[in-house]
Order: sequence, then C-alpha cells, then structure tokens
Amino acid sequence: MTDLEADLRKAVRGEVGFDVTARALTTMDASNYRRVPLGVVAPRDADDVAAVLDVCRSHGVPVVPRGGGTSIAGQATGTGVVLDFTRHLNRLLSLDPETRTAVVQPGLVLDRLQEAAAPHGLRFGPDPSTHSRCTLGGMIGNNSCGSHSVAWGTTADSVRELDVVTARGERLRLGRGWAGAPEGLRALVEGDLALLRTGFPELPRRISGYALDALLPENDVQVARSFCGSEGTLGVLTEAVVDLVAAPRARALAVLGYADEGAAAEAAAGLLPYGPLTVEGMAADLVPSPVALPRGGAWLFVETGGESAAEARARAEEIVRAADVVDARIVTDPAGQRALWRIREDASGTATRMPDGSEAWPGWEDCAVPPARLGPYLRDFRALLTAHGLRGTPYGHFGDGCIHVRIDFDLLTSAGVGRFRSFSEELADLVVAHGGSLSGEHGDGQARAELLPRMYGSELVGLFERAKAVWDPDDLLNPGMLVRPAPLDANLRFSVLPREPVDVAFGYPADGGDFSAAVRRCVGVAKCRTTSATGPAVMCPSFRATGEEEHSTRGRARLLHEMLAGEVVTDGWRSPEVRDALDLCLSCKGCRSDCPVGVDMATYKAEFLHHHYAGRRRPAAHYAMGWLPVWLRWVSRTRAAGLVNSLASVGVLASLGKRLGGIAAERGIPRVAGETFSRWWRRRGARPAADGPLVVLWPDTFTEHLSPSVGRAAVRVLEAAGLQVTLPPTLRLRGRPVGDGRTRSAASLLLAGRGRVCCGLTYISTGQLDRARTVLRRTLDLLEPVLATDAYVTVLEPSCAAALRADLPELLHDDPRAAALAARVLTFAETLERLAPEWNPPVVDRPITGQTHCHQHAVLGDAADRRLRQATLLSGEPSGGCCGLAGNFGFEKGHFEVSKACAEEQLLPAVRAAGEDAVVLADGFSCRTQLEQLAGVRGRHAAEVLADELRGDGGDG
Repeated sequence: MTDLEADLRKAVRGEVGFDVTARALTTMDASNYRRVPLGVVAPRDADDVAAVLDVCRSHGVPVVPRGGGTSIAGQATGTGVVLDFTRHLNRLLSLDPETRTAVVQPGLVLDRLQEAAAPHGLRFGPDPSTHSRCTLGGMIGNNSCGSHSVAWGTTADSVRELDVVTARGERLRLGRGWAGAPEGLRALVEGDLALLRTGFPELPRRISGYALDALLPENDVQVARSFCGSEGTLGVLTEAVVDLVAAPRARALAVLGYADEGAAAEAAAGLLPYGPLTVEGMAADLVPSPVALPRGGAWLFVETGGESAAEARARAEEIVRAADVVDARIVTDPAGQRALWRIREDASGTATRMPDGSEAWPGWEDCAVPPARLGPYLRDFRALLTAHGLRGTPYGHFGDGCIHVRIDFDLLTSAGVGRFRSFSEELADLVVAHGGSLSGEHGDGQARAELLPRMYGSELVGLFERAKAVWDPDDLLNPGMLVRPAPLDANLRFSVLPREPVDVAFGYPADGGDFSAAVRRCVGVAKCRTTSATGPAVMCPSFRATGEEEHSTRGRARLLHEMLAGEVVTDGWRSPEVRDALDLCLSCKGCRSDCPVGVDMATYKAEFLHHHYAGRRRPAAHYAMGWLPVWLRWVSRTRAAGLVNSLASVGVLASLGKRLGGIAAERGIPRVAGETFSRWWRRRGARPAADGPLVVLWPDTFTEHLSPSVGRAAVRVLEAAGLQVTLPPTLRLRGRPVGDGRTRSAASLLLAGRGRVCCGLTYISTGQLDRARTVLRRTLDLLEPVLATDAYVTVLEPSCAAALRADLPELLHDDPRAAALAARVLTFAETLERLAPEWNPPVVDRPITGQTHCHQHAVLGDAADRRLRQATLLSGEPSGGCCGLAGNFGFEKGHFEVSKACAEEQLLPAVRAAGEDAVVLADGFSCRTQLEQLAGVRGRHAAEVLADELRGDGGDG
C-alpha cells in the first residue's frame, strides 16, 4: 500500500480502490483517450470530497471528478485519483413542484430525476442521448444539452445554485452575484471587460472554453452558470439546485424526409419559428432498417407539444405543411415515438461502424455553427473529409447547428494519427470561419482544448488560464484539460493494444478475425449501465442487479482492453480480475442486440475462459454443467432416471451432490424425464407421411432429457400443420455411413429417425471450446444427409437455436457446413410461418405473461412469435429483461442472489400481476425452471399451448 492510499483510507469514509480492477475500469471514458489513474475514491459526502482534496494536495497528486464516464473528449480520465460519484453521492435530495426546482447530488442519473419530476408535470430540460446513465454532475461539468435544447437550452440554463469544494478545501455556494465566488475572480473579470464583451461568438451551442462572459455585469454575474462546462478543472461539485420546466401534456413527432443531409440541414433553421421542442437530423447511413421512416435519404425529427394530443398533432401538421419535404410521417402514440427516438439515440454507437463494417471514432463529435450556417458548413465539412480521404456521417442537433459525427480515422498507425492531427487543425479553422464553436455539447477535454487559440485567440485563452489559477492555483483539478492542454494526439487509447492479431478460437467475422478490434467495439457510451430495463431490452442484467461497473458490459470490455494492453492487467488470459468480472456475466447475449455497437460479451467470456483454463483444472460447475449432455445421456442409456431423481430428493445426498458439482445450495435439481423424447419418438412408431415440407426436429439436451413434453407437443402441432417431421439421422443410414455427400430423399431421412447431435451450448458457455468444436464437427458429420436436402432444422430451445445460428459458424468459421446449418435453423414459430403459411393455428384467446428468452431477443428475433400469438388471439406481451437463470449461470455456486435479483426485475413481478387465466409463456428451459423454483409457476412452451388446444383441453395454464 502506498502512502497516498494509506492516507486516503484514513481520511475518507467512502471506498478507496487502488486495485487493478478499480484502476482498469476508469482508464477511459467514451473518447479516444486513455489515462491510467493511481486509484479511485467513491466519496460518501462533501466532507469526504474535501478530505480527498486535502490528501491529494499534500501528495501533489491530481484529482479528476467523474460521473457516468460518458464524456467524449477525454475529460473523465486522469493519472491521479478519480472521484466516482455514482456510488454514494447519487441522490435526489428534494423536489419542489411549486418553485419548480430540485436539489440533486452530482452522481444522480438524469432519468431518476425525470422519473421523480414526471408526476408533477415537470422535467429537467436538457436530455442527452445518454439520459439513462449520464449524471447531473457530468452534465454540469460538460454543460450538456440534448435533443430538446431548441426549447429548453443547455444545462447552464437550468442551473440555479451549486455547492463546490475548491482544490484548497474552500466550500462555496455559487449562484448569482459575487458573494459566492472565489477571491480574485471579480478583479479578473473587471480587469478585462472589453475582451469578455467581444471575444465570444454568439450562437446557441457555444460550449468551448470557460463561460467567463456569464460574469459580466449585464449578464447578472452568474457565477454558477460560468462554472458549468468547466470539466472538473475549477472545483468539485457536491450539490446542485436545478430548475425544472413544465412538460407538455401531449407530444407528436413529425419525421420529415429529405433527399439528403444537406437539404435537411438547410431546412432546419426555418422550422425554429414554429416553436418545436426538437429539430434533430440524421442520414440514412445511420439507420439499420429505415422501414419505420418516411421516404428520403435524411430525416429531421421534429417534436411538438401541446395541452392535448390534438393540439400537439396540429402543430406537427403545421410544420409538415411548411416544410418542403420528400415525404413525412406524424407519430402520436408513445410507443411509436420511443421506437423512432431509439434510432436517433443509438446513433452515437451505430456511427462507430461504417456501412462496410470499418471503424469510426469520435474526436470531432459535436462542433456547432449558427443554425443558419449549417448547410454551407456541412458542404465544406464534406469537402474537407474528401480531401483527407476520410468518411463520416453527420447527425445530431440540426436546429441548434450542432453536429455529431464519427470519422474513420486510422488511430492505429503513426501516419493515420498524423492525418488525425492535420484534419483536426483544418476543421477547427473551418468551424471558426463559419462563426462556430469547437464544442457544442460535450466539452473540449483533450480532443479540442489544444485548438482553442484558433477559436478565441491567445489573449482570451490566456484569460482562461488566469481564471483557472484563481480557482485552482495548484493545478490540482483535472490538469491537461481546457488550459495548458495535453496534445490532441497524445494518450490515444489504441496505442497500447497489440499490433498483431491475438490467437483466438472464435472467428469474429464482423471484426476481421481480430479480437482486439472486437474489444475496441466498446466506445463507452454505456447503454449497458441503465438501472432499469425498458421494453424488451435485456442488457445488462448483472449490472442492474449489482450496480457495479465491473459487472456491466462496458466494465468487462474495459478490463479486456487493459488485459490486451498489459499495463494495468498484467496476467493476460490468466488474469483473476478479468475472470472475476466475467463471472457474473450471464451470457444472455443481450449486449449483442442492445449495445449500439454490437459488443458480444458472451462470446468474449467464452473466449476468455477457454484461454484462462487452458491446461488447468476448471471449476466443478464446468464439469458438472458444462458436460451436462454427457451425464444425461449416461442416465438415459442406463435407464437410471428414477434413481437419480430419488437421490436428488434426499436432502443430505442432494446437498453433497450440489457441493461436489459447484451448484448453488439454494437450487433444486431438475427432475430427469423417465422417458426421453427420442425414446418416445421411437416407441410412437411411423405415422402416415404428410404432404408438406420436411422438418428435422432438433432433440436438444433440455427437450430430450428434462422436458420431453415440449418435443411431443411440437410434433403434434407441426404434424397438424401438415409438415413431415423427423429427428436427425444416426451414425448409419440404412446400413450406409452418412457423410458421403449424396442427396437423400425425404423418405430416407424419415426412416433414419434419431441421433445424438448437440449444439455445444454448455461447452461454449463454460469456455470449453476445444470440446465444443469436437462436438459440433461430429454434429455436422451426422447432419450431412440433412444438408444435402432442402430440409430445415427446427430447434425448440431458443438458447440452442442461437448457438447453432450464431456460435456455430463463428466457432467453426473454417467449415462451410457450419454456415450451411446455421442458415437452416428455424425456431418453432418461424417453422410454422415459413413452411406452413396457409395453416390456421387453433384459437387460444387468452392473455399471456412470461418471458421472451434473452437469446431469442438478442440473436433469433421474435417477430414470427408475435405474429403467431396474434393469430391465436394470445393477447399481451412477454416481459423483457432476463430470467436470471441463463443456463448454468443461475445454478452455479455464488450466483443465486444475482440470479434471483434478475428475475425480480421484470419476470416475476409480471407473472404475479397476471390474472389466473393468463398463459405463462416461456420457451426456454431456464426460464421455466426459474419460474418453477422462485415462483412456483409452471411456464409453458408455445408448442405446449397450441398442442393443448389441438387436444381441446385448453391446458392447465
């Protein structure tokens, strides 16, 4: 323990972290930059903040305040001590509807304030796209804005009073007037009034530099306002009084389609006289699927408000009439508006990948020009990109002239970094030539502070330096930001990564086979840090259960980044810190779909475990549950299901078995079926062949041994739909070995009737990738006769279907049969929709509750399932989130509480709130097991629900 760490532990009551994990998690924010801190402190109150500053001042160590870590210019990183306000100083202290004010702590997440204000018809005006995880302290530090700034301005417009601790421990209450200002600030302002009156450009999104003009007497000496946007360089915020605004009772969203972004930019300023709440722009390059949008190559999202839905719509219609558009659409229902806003909000992530899959980066994320100049500026900006051989798609706050863009800089080579610098210098001059600001929202940080003299001139920048000295004479707070800045091409986070591809098992096709590129996908937008899941979203259940950064997708990606860098995490694949962070990853794959940049932490976890345990003894659970298909086949062959179930019912024997197998003591051991699905299939015998297409029904481990009723039900429904059903072929087909590549008839496949195929899921989830490859290659050998026909493979268990559709081709990327099989995989609902489109399923006409399997949400999609429910009159929607069991995760020792917390977030409350006649849908065995063990409720696969109706008994719900 260093003297600094020891002194901090003595002085503060909050947590002090100088360990590898704490430091690795805070090396980066959402920018291109990386700085390694000495340690992290989570202060409990303002006294802790003052104590940290006192200790660090005595040691000459800088201090960096940090909120949600979503800053895009590097200002939330530092080489000294990082203050993390999200752990303790994160409360809403009071809210007064009469005065329309709230008192907040710096670590409070914006959405929590919005939720508290909404019942009073109020809201906080600024709303960045990161509203679900950014903090009020970070917003004040960066003077954040968001999409509604055309109506409600920047954060500085909403700040009334601030409690601040200076670097030398002075506690100030900043507001209007000089009473709360630090000594010497008034003299500095009054000594340069002429410069302050002429040196700042007039535009709505001027965020760059210090807002010293707010201290002019004609501006009412707004000291609190001048502190906003200071990026933690002047003082440490401990409390704020903020203003709230009246929220419209109703809203409408007019989406205006234009030929291209230039036309949209030219039109934006002309819409402002109509009083819109937003004028947001984006181009088609950033929209994965524009089916919900009107025709056009670019769009403006123009929101209007009113006292009634009719009034809000009338205002939207007025804007549509006034706009010269290719096409337009007005959306009034809240769900439709949320879906469209998600497209816009996810752009900060989706923009990090170009249409061809290549990488793009921030750095010039938010410069702003006067709105009337936006069209000409964008033309010049595009020309500059072309001149440098660069690409990027602008989007953002067109109504305020503020543009976001990710550019395909090469930040991995010296030549590429040199181009980054030269482009940045020329773009700064271009922005200034159009009367703009280098930063229009996210602050200067390291990305732009070096270029401030081009915007303000050396004299005003010199005044900024003198102001910094008044507040922080020891240069203790966030040095290298805003004044005396670090070079914009120093401390780049990519420079520490290996230059040669890392030897890995998965193919990472979207990243060119490069594991480093896969890890680089995480740019820190932190959508995984949302504290509550909304709609069908899954990511990231373990973070929501623990609130710990290391158990978020971003936190794990940061640790993997540092593992590859080898500076903070020095043990490589053997790192216990990375292992421990990945331990609570449920492998739900929610990040694969919900993360705007498509991070797939489940795959990264499997890859890490593969290397971490190579040549080493594994945890008992990896043998007990990773090899579950083997153990269950052994039970089946020896017909020992009854004995196993009897032993599992004896308390002392069950406890011993769970202890030996690494299984949580709180868990019940699922019963093994007395008759496997395949054995029932053989006993059932041949049936008259239908005329419909052939489907090969996959006997996954769970359906085969633990819930064969699902398989039996699926056969009943698929045959009722007119389909020919068979199971995968065995090792020999009519006396001939399979795999000779010759085309097989449907009849011969029907006669084959059984097999021992496996998707490898349990081996993949435990990182036993060599074993998984062996199992999957054997499976492909078995299925060659299937692949030689046009038959599809129907998989009832969503996790197994996802493994075959996604993991198989990525793990066996060198085997063309893997992609061929992946393309044949259908879910139960997809099978009925694609192969029996004319069949009318039975009408169930009941409400539903339950769970959409997380792998179905993330990998497979559930559109066919929704249409099937609609056809059967099953009303309602399953809950989002994750059931928390997630295969082996919830059974492993030490995971029970997290598993239970995940289930209690959405699934269990939804089931408890459902009526007695509700069907509890749960296609996944894990989801059904969790429901049974935690709620005593029987969940049912959709196949079982339909089969019961075909029998006419309606089931038992």
